[in-house]
Amino acid sequence: MNRMKHLIWLTLLAVVVTVSSCEDFLDVDEYFDDTLKYDSVFVSRQNLERYLWGAAGQLPDESAIFGNDVLPGETATDEIFTLMTEDLFHGKCLTLDLVSSSNLRGMNAWDPCYRVIRKCNTILARIGECKDITALQRSELVGYAHFLRGYAYSMILMSHGPAVLLGDDVLDTNRDADYYERGRATYDETVDYICNELEIAADFIPEDVPILNFGRPTKGAAYALIARVRLHAASPAFNGGAAAHRYFGSWTRSSDGAYYVSQTYDEGKWALAAAACKRVMDMKRYQLHTVEKTTSGGDVTELTPELPATVSDADFPNGAGNIDPLKSYTNMFNGTTYPVQNKELIWGKTSGSIQAFTQQSFPIYMNGFNGMCLPQKVIDAYRMRDGKTIDEARAAGEYSETGNSRVLQYFSGYRVLRGTNNMYVNREMRFYACVGYSGCYWPATSCSNQNFRQQTIYYYNGANAGRDKAIQEPRNQCITGYVLKKYIHPEDNWYNGDGSTRTSKTFPIIRYAEILLSYAEAVNHLTASHTVTLPSGQSYTLSRAANLDEALQAVNQVRFRAGQPAVSAAEAASETSLDEAIRHERFIEFMAEGRRYYDVRRWGILEEVESEPITGMNVEADASNYFVRTIVNHSDYRNRTCDRKMVLLPLERNEVRKSRSLDQNPGW
Repeated sequence: MNRMKHLIWLTLLAVVVTVSSCEDFLDVDEYFDDTLKYDSVFVSRQNLERYLWGAAGQLPDESAIFGNDVLPGETATDEIFTLMTEDLFHGKCLTLDLVSSSNLRGMNAWDPCYRVIRKCNTILARIGECKDITALQRSELVGYAHFLRGYAYSMILMSHGPAVLLGDDVLDTNRDADYYERGRATYDETVDYICNELEIAADFIPEDVPILNFGRPTKGAAYALIARVRLHAASPAFNGGAAAHRYFGSWTRSSDGAYYVSQTYDEGKWALAAAACKRVMDMKRYQLHTVEKTTSGGDVTELTPELPATVSDADFPNGAGNIDPLKSYTNMFNGTTYPVQNKELIWGKTSGSIQAFTQQSFPIYMNGFNGMCLPQKVIDAYRMRDGKTIDEARAAGEYSETGNSRVLQYFSGYRVLRGTNNMYVNREMRFYACVGYSGCYWPATSCSNQNFRQQTIYYYNGANAGRDKAIQEPRNQCITGYVLKKYIHPEDNWYNGDGSTRTSKTFPIIRYAEILLSYAEAVNHLTASHTVTLPSGQSYTLSRAANLDEALQAVNQVRFRAGQPAVSAAEAASETSLDEAIRHERFIEFMAEGRRYYDVRRWGILEEVESEPITGMNVEADASNYFVRTIVNHSDYRNRTCDRKMVLLPLERNEVRKSRSLDQNPGW
């Protein structure tokens, strides 16, 4: 009876969280609009709060990473390839060189962010007029206004680059043109302003929010976003050196000739980023999400597999001996773990967008679109269970792309069927959490119709999800032979009727694994000792020599959680080798979370990674010839292009025309 009560309580909690989060931070509350007289806004605390959170809802949705995206999202990266049309998948427009300053194809974060900034400035200017509010309530709302303002500027920075910093000004309407003549700050000036806003916010907003307010930011979210922004500012494309020169070496401000992006390397920026990450770590409020190991029970399919000899069996975080690596990772994304139970979530939101776009991964006969395709490059990046790369495993005779497995494997609620191609056997757990391959088992148990549940999906021509099934709509085909399964719960099913449902999805705007890997990346680039005192008072003395062990421990936590071995001595031997290992870990750990787009840009490797061909299996062949690496034969691949100007999205042409002082981004 107690267990039943517990389950009922958790169900009700999930419903409450889902409903309430839609009324809070990132969902539009249309109670107020821009035509409302401001006097009404400041009549009461209730009106003021509605105005604040309504403004927040006008920001671009960071969870809209697959389609209908204001931010470029996954289809603008080398992680996802789709044949779906670019009117829905906006990021794809960038890869096809369809974006211009006269048509940003829906990816204009500049306008909505400045609308939110203006509303925040209005709140800060007039909050004193609100009478039915306590001093504590007022200070908290001031903190949230600063957070929103800093967050809006950070979205501008990430997508469009240096911002026009308005300070506290609330620009009037219907003024002469000269009134609006304002130039852009430099990249570093924008970074400093954002971080200052978030530091102010952290002084006033709470460390925790009530369950009913899931989705509102906290002090930890403010600190974590500072860490993210500082890491970007320290990275090669924005911190002097070859990449900064290649992208921005001739880009100067028309008013004074200042470089928008510094052309002088400053190692101290890495120290600032490391200190910002360390502050979040020292809060002791966050930890990687883990699920306890299952070693016995009635259902043998749920048992946690034994660890390879290369992986420490010490208890987490010093090993993976007491956890289930597959469930620890996948349960964060597929809806199994309620967000308020997930201590890895520094800031997240319930996402209808993520839930809706899982339909893109389902095959046509299950009412899906077959379109959220992963390139072979992503498949190859996943290691083997023992930590070897596929090349290392191939050399050792442990990896093959021919032949099929003769063994049915059950582990952690997952199954690898007999007949599965050998290239998909004995891969690391994040592979099974994220990849739908030909011969993959889909439980889809919410549907009672046996023809649409407990399915094995195949992508060769003539199979149940083969390209011939997309005759009526040729774009509804799995063009690479792989689809994304990261956000799909075993119960999820898109078949119409017979009880088919989809679990609620939580999107991690920023999670603790990012802080750990960012800390390691920043420390790795410190050649000298740096003492950093943050505005909140914490002081850190940091260097690679002194902090390397802690940096390696941070990376190892992420690896152990996935059931992978610790960083090797060879990987840790040099700055270059460890940087390569961390970049690889970010690629796998945050796959399909929206981070890759920004990472390849800040690292200065955009042209390098986008020049690699899009490959997959031979989906035009029958079963006997399917498992052959094949370059995608479609105009959407052949027409892909990459130019260094794509490091930043342009400003809209009409925006630039408004002010003679507003310089356009380079190349646009």
